[in-house]
Amino acid sequence: MQQKMWKFSLLISLALIGSLWISSCGQSASHEPWTAAELLSPDTLAAWVMHPEQSPHPIILDVGPAGVIPGARELGPAHEAEGMAHLKSTLSQLPKNSLVVIYCGCCPFSKCPNVRPAFRLVKQMGFTHARLLNLSDNLKKDWIDKGYPIENP
Repeated sequence: MQQKMWKFSLLISLALIGSLWISSCGQSASHEPWTAAELLSPDTLAAWVMHPEQSPHPIILDVGPAGVIPGARELGPAHEAEGMAHLKSTLSQLPKNSLVVIYCGCCPFSKCPNVRPAFRLVKQMGFTHARLLNLSDNLKKDWIDKGYPIENP
């Protein structure tokens, strides 16, 4: 009987630990300042950049060190005070319903020091059509290597 109780207790403990782990994984994903719907695929932005005569006309804000997407406003790294100041100044001049696309691409999202503070600021300032360019690996792999348009050096 004691052995059955011990096994039962172990199973309950493992189930509890598993549910806590799953819960914490879900919470860490929800701590991102963007939702899945606010991620913009690179192919969609590339199509907009290649066909500027068509709608929509996004305002592309580079909040990292890259600066290669045509038409993007280079604001500097958002993890630095100067970069955040440029971002805030730029955003303050735009209507809140502007289609704003933020990107960095210096490294994977999981390590990027720029996308989170930049996207938080965009949301805090009340922009209703903010998007984060989904460069989940980096700008080179997710944009340049796919042949999407880049600024001429």
